[in-house]
Order: sequence, then C-alpha cells, then structure tokens
Amino acid sequence: MPDCLFCKITDNQIPSATVYEDDTVVAFRDVNPQAPLHVLVVPRAHVATLNDLQPEHDALVGAMFRVAAQIAREHGYAERGYRTVFNCNREAGQTVFHIHLHLLAGRGLAWPPG
Repeated sequence: MPDCLFCKITDNQIPSATVYEDDTVVAFRDVNPQAPLHVLVVPRAHVATLNDLQPEHDALVGAMFRVAAQIAREHGYAERGYRTVFNCNREAGQTVFHIHLHLLAGRGLAWPPG
C-alpha cells in the first residue's frame, strides 16, 4: 500500500528504532510508548485489520508472536511478564490500518485494559 505508514517503515522508506527484522516481520519501538518496553511487531505483508486475515496468514501471525516472545526474552521480561495486544479497528484503538502486535513490558499492567 503506497500510503501506509507501516509499509513505508518495513520498506525502509521511513526510519524507525528497529529492534528486530527478518524477511517476514519488522519490530520497532513505538513512538508513543505506554511501557518501558513498547515494541510493534509488523508484518512486511500488508494486511489492514485482523478481519482481513486469511488461512494463508496463519504462519505470519505465529511468527509475529514468536518474535514478540524473543524480544521480551532478550530484554529480560520473559520471566517477569509481558503483554501482547492486537487492536482491530477504531473503537479498539487501531490507528494505523496495517496489522501490528504491541509488545508491552516493564511495568505492572492492569486488567481489564483501558
């Protein structure tokens, strides 16, 4: 998608504070962090919302969670705890319409969220 912010980031057209990347996903620090560790795990493939996922995306979503767990482990939060969140559409807080997994850690996280 030519006007998608996250497509531009995954294509290196816009700089980001990247913490991980491979052929499938790019993970970078959120510009408005809500926790000491707040990373977005973004697929290189453009999928607008969770509602647009198809069976062929199953491995992609699995890779996103695996990468989030790896980043949490590398930053010392695997045992302490961390949260992963997908937001779907505006009422849930999705502001960039390219799926992305939030990884949050480093502070107590209340339940239910916001």
